[in-house]
Amino acid sequence: MAALKTLLTFILAGAFIGLAAASWAGPHFLEWYNTAPLGTQTVCDLPKVVQGVTSSLLRYQLIGTLSGAGVFFILGILFVVARSKKQKQEQQPPATPPQASTTA
Repeated sequence: MAALKTLLTFILAGAFIGLAAASWAGPHFLEWYNTAPLGTQTVCDLPKVVQGVTSSLLRYQLIGTLSGAGVFFILGILFVVARSKKQKQEQQPPATPPQASTTA
């Protein structure tokens, strides 16, 4: 159960980090992507543009959330495996070498 809690914590942390990264980088990317090249002017249907940009931002946030959750899920698995190996090594008593007999 502790391993599941740890994995869930890693997944949620990764999801939040991915969402934050997408929320930070998404608007900058969308501004660059939707800017007319070389300063030319365009005539457009503004409500349609706003709808498209908003849906793109939400899509990028979802992608960021899922990729962050996936990466941190893998990191969580590695963390749990490493911790369980370390705990198993600590639980095993050290093997004592056999006593040498001193017969001459």
